[in-house]
Amino acid sequence: MARKSLIAREAKRRKLVEKYAKIREELKEQGDYEALQKLPKNSSPVRLHNRCTMTGRPRSYYRKFGVSRLVFREMALNGEIPGIKKSSW
Repeated sequence: MARKSLIAREAKRRKLVEKYAKIREELKEQGDYEALQKLPKNSSPVRLHNRCTMTGRPRSYYRKFGVSRLVFREMALNGEIPGIKKSSW
């Protein structure tokens, strides 16, 4: 499980990205890059990092399901993800 502070930091970044998205888009259209530089660094969507919704794990994240491979495996084995079953051949 990831540290709570890292999960909170990422949530804070997501809120900033949503808050400044419209302003950022308008400034890009106008070509006002100086004003764009004055916006908070964390309001840029490039600084976001995908994390598992259950554990906060930053690596091996499955975008389609929103969880890491470890959580995905457990959920799949428990039948909590519809349409997913363990393959065997």
